[in-house]
Amino acid sequence: MNLEKDFYERIIENLHDGLYFVDQDRIISYWNKAAERISGFTASEVVGKSCANEILTHVDSDGNNLCKGMCPLAAAIADGKPREAEIYMHHKDGHRIPVSVRVSTLIDRKGSIIGGIELFTDIGNQSANELRVKELEKLALLDNLTQLANRYYIEREIQIRFEEKKRFNVPFGVLFMDIDHFKQFNDTYGHDVGDDVLKFVANTFVANSRPFDLYGRWGGEEFIGIIRNTNDHDLKNLGNRVRTLVASSYINNNDKMLRVTISVGATLISESDTMESLINRADKLLYKSKAAGRNCLTIG
Repeated sequence: MNLEKDFYERIIENLHDGLYFVDQDRIISYWNKAAERISGFTASEVVGKSCANEILTHVDSDGNNLCKGMCPLAAAIADGKPREAEIYMHHKDGHRIPVSVRVSTLIDRKGSIIGGIELFTDIGNQSANELRVKELEKLALLDNLTQLANRYYIEREIQIRFEEKKRFNVPFGVLFMDIDHFKQFNDTYGHDVGDDVLKFVANTFVANSRPFDLYGRWGGEEFIGIIRNTNDHDLKNLGNRVRTLVASSYINNNDKMLRVTISVGATLISESDTMESLINRADKLLYKSKAAGRNCLTIG
């Protein structure tokens, strides 16, 4: 079968997964439509630039910047061996999204390595969250700015989780989170930039949530995560993961990378709890994290 070159090009351009090519110096030479959709960066914004140059800036689950070391793509180019990994990609809007990447090398006719290719798939719960957004919109339970559940919906969800615990003994926990020094940030950069920060922090929660958990905006710069069917260890790990991902994220403002951190209070429901006692305990633990220097989690 003799297929024209543009036939293959159309297939590549319309893949569901993001795809890009780089040379040996990791300068991007090709960027398909799915890469634009998943990352938020257009081809014109990235082609000709290094993928590590404030574009994808991959990090692992501990927040380590892989682009400053041997990322999967660089490693494949170095030794010629394909690799697979699950990492967190920087979205143009500032938040981190989980992606599964598969990398391999580009070779010339002589068999020499001349670059690399990376295929990446969004493994977040975007479709489930989009459905949730539509349902919440019908009930007018969304926070207008962040599109997270608002305070009324959070309170209703906690009551449902109390009933679930009572009837089926399904445990749940709460993450009470607050953006550090947010007033100072607003005073320095203005409320419009502050709103962008609130949105990218919210998007970090959404992109990295499990389908059966709920994140909402409690008010101001405070957020709450309601984490179902968990224990102390898993609640702490999940809270530290989103805290680390927020800390490793950023937005670009007048060619300046702006970052924020969050402090977290984490607690599990106890037999004697009411909604008020549960929230109050999480709030006190949050302020212990503030007193401990911020950008940390306290569980109790």
